[in-house]
Amino acid sequence: MTDQIVAIGDVHGCAKTLKTLWKRLEPYEDYVHLFVGDYIDRGPDSKEVIDFLLEVKQDRETVFLRGNHELMLLHSLKTGSSRNWMMNGGQSTLDSYGKNASLSDIPDSHINFFKKTRLYYETEKYFFVHAGIPPSMTVEEAKEDKSTHDYFYWGREHLNAFEPPWEKTVVFGHTPQPFPIQQSKMIGIDTGCVYNRPGLGKLTAVRLPEKKFMHQLSED
Repeated sequence: MTDQIVAIGDVHGCAKTLKTLWKRLEPYEDYVHLFVGDYIDRGPDSKEVIDFLLEVKQDRETVFLRGNHELMLLHSLKTGSSRNWMMNGGQSTLDSYGKNASLSDIPDSHINFFKKTRLYYETEKYFFVHAGIPPSMTVEEAKEDKSTHDYFYWGREHLNAFEPPWEKTVVFGHTPQPFPIQQSKMIGIDTGCVYNRPGLGKLTAVRLPEKKFMHQLSED
């Protein structure tokens, strides 16, 4: 399993920005291209993002993790209740599928994409997950203890951990920061592509194992 990976942060419906960054990554097309989740919600073009990802996964080896926003969409499908999802940007996703669109208007190919997203991905040296893993546990302990898997989607406590007992470097998104997080055993790559705020508004990728970062300013 290769450690030559390009990990890409939270897209959140910023299709134009994603397409520009993807083109800039052409020199590294032999790398695995891994997305840490949150493809949808808040931004204007969630449908276009998924259309694009379904198209380009034929061109490069890709891995798609599940973010908390995909989790909320799938929970809405399962339960019929969309309240929590709507409170967290879900309406912008439905709007991208057409005026007055509902969950039933999302194509099966997109639903299958969401269902096939992974909880995590790992190599010999890196562990990739949407939000992070508990700072009091090893990577193996966190994987085996299913009661902690909600943390994989939502957790943030590790951001304040000085020296977590992780066997591998954990790479994650979820928490927008003006600059990538580079601390002991952790790399955070959510730089708030969807947010028009000082320091945010860019989509970040990191090339591993070189730890070279690439930023694309938001075009949406």
